[in-house]
Amino acid sequence: MRMIDIIIKKRNGEALSEEEISFVVDGYVKGDIPDYQMSALLMAIYFRGMNIEETITLTKKMAYSGKVLDLSSIPGIKVDKHSTGGVGDKTTLIFAPLIASMGYPVAKMSGRSLGHTGGTIDKLESIPGFKTSMKDEEFIKQVKEIGIAIVGQTEDLVPADKKIYALRDVTGTVDSIPLIASSVMSKKIASGSDVIILDVKVGRGAFIKDINSAKELARIMVGIGKGFGRKIVAVLSQMDQPLGFAIGNSLEVMEAIETLKGRGPKDLNELIVTLATETLRLININYKNEDIRAKVMEQLSNGKALAKFKEMIKTQGGDVKIVDDYSPLLSAKIQKEIYSLEGGYVEDIDAYKVALSVMALGAGREKKEDKIDLSVGIRLYKKIGDKIEKNEPIVTFYANDVEKLKRAQEIFREAIKIGNKKKDPLPIVLDVIS
Repeated sequence: MRMIDIIIKKRNGEALSEEEISFVVDGYVKGDIPDYQMSALLMAIYFRGMNIEETITLTKKMAYSGKVLDLSSIPGIKVDKHSTGGVGDKTTLIFAPLIASMGYPVAKMSGRSLGHTGGTIDKLESIPGFKTSMKDEEFIKQVKEIGIAIVGQTEDLVPADKKIYALRDVTGTVDSIPLIASSVMSKKIASGSDVIILDVKVGRGAFIKDINSAKELARIMVGIGKGFGRKIVAVLSQMDQPLGFAIGNSLEVMEAIETLKGRGPKDLNELIVTLATETLRLININYKNEDIRAKVMEQLSNGKALAKFKEMIKTQGGDVKIVDDYSPLLSAKIQKEIYSLEGGYVEDIDAYKVALSVMALGAGREKKEDKIDLSVGIRLYKKIGDKIEKNEPIVTFYANDVEKLKRAQEIFREAIKIGNKKKDPLPIVLDVIS
């Protein structure tokens, strides 16, 4: 069997066999297949797609390409969550301690930035001292002791996805439904949790731009999860404009903490409540959704979720003082406030262009080897539909390089539109698929 023949077969739109997919996954993990050939196959899949059988096979082969976590020693129903990636998406930092504070262990392995979207691990590493790498035994021990751990994907867990994930990021093959589905679900299956909640982003700032494709992706992932015996639900959320007001690693940690203090942005708060409600509904279907929702909202405001977040920071070596003193998270050398040149209403904020602006500051990766600047980003003051006066602050840039700041400002100008019409933004939650 030759890799070149498999590339040509997929290029021509033919379905790959289980043997061929196994050959590709095993060969790439071992290093027998070089990046340039794997890149060619990923691009062929991007354009030609994969049928459901191919996608399930790819998921299975990736999931079992390394160790599979056994969480059976952790008492209770274990919960895991995944987002398909968005702009300003700091939901895991809030969702995980919230669910853990309600007595359901959260054993979460997260990723780094992918394309124009941020990564949970990058955000957590903006907390001084926070350790995102640990051995499986440490990971399980921490979840058993405090009910929560968020770490980076270990080398021996789904190594196939780790390598392919990094390659997709720099070859323009991120937004492919079969590649997203297999990547997400291979990690979820190998991570061993009982309940999986998926946040499927849709819109300009997401990898999936239209609602029909997002529903297709959600159905595929939910089907894969059920096939492996997991309780699973997918929430489709809007990503035409950024989620919340902060975009950039350390700034998003601050906004997550504010949300855990009961002072979060309306859209972020609504999404968190919905994700948590759907999770608890999966765990106990006897509750009415209204009762669960009320319970979640109470838990988000009574300080218990914040206390759990602090406990996780402390246990993983982070500086707990940042919960009350944000100065270590505000280390960017330049803070530049931009004011509106006209009055009216914010008619549009293009999430993708906002993300490009933040990447221009150094907050994202263009090559898989790139190091990112955890301190840079932007803070918005307005969202779509908000009224704005002339000379009123519209955004603050946090930067460490003058030239990068100039480029970021140029991009941001194209991202925002102010006019005379008050426009209602789309609801944050678009659909729920279970």
